[in-house]
Amino acid sequence: MIVPRRVALRSLFALAVTAFTGGALARIAGAPPSGREPDDPSAFDEMYGGRRIQGRTGPSGEPVALVDGRPLHLMRCADGGYVSPLDHYESCPTPLAATRAAVDAAGSAPLSRYAAAHGVRPGGSPRGVHA
Repeated sequence: MIVPRRVALRSLFALAVTAFTGGALARIAGAPPSGREPDDPSAFDEMYGGRRIQGRTGPSGEPVALVDGRPLHLMRCADGGYVSPLDHYESCPTPLAATRAAVDAAGSAPLSRYAAAHGVRPGGSPRGVHA
């Protein structure tokens, strides 16, 4: 039996649309709700000490932490841990632990909006240099 060309093209089109739609829906259904990668080891979003702390991996692979929406500078230590300018005496094993330690050290004081600009004063000049 010979299948007419029009029927074959319709069948191929329907098959392609079904495959594309199924693949797209599977990708959407499997995505985490926040839009971040599911294997991101630096990803967290929680309330701690009455503050909202968030973390993720930045574009160049470094961890990015926010406390109440303001950036917190995290530094990598030689031992593989992390410290922040607020609590730089003890190395923490993860960015989450370092962010929690910073919240504990800050108490109820808000972070400066310049907290992520390590070594830069509000006027934009480096420490010790006055314009």
